[in-house]
Amino acid sequence: MRSPLSFLFPRSTKEELVAQHIVREHHNGRSLDDILKDSYVTNRLSPEQIDRVLERPEVLHSIGDDIVAERRTGQAGS
Repeated sequence: MRSPLSFLFPRSTKEELVAQHIVREHHNGRSLDDILKDSYVTNRLSPEQIDRVLERPEVLHSIGDDIVAERRTGQAGS
């Protein structure tokens, strides 16, 4: 659901593509730190833009779900 004022802060296509890259790579098992060091990320966005991408609900949700799943798997194996 988008904010009624979202037209004031348009999302850039670069940010959208990097958000998709982060989610995809994280689902593939890579750590967030490694993904953020990718030249794909660093060549396209400034540190401020990366921070904005990391605040996106879809990115937070995806990474958070993976962390919870990892924790549950780790506890089941203990």
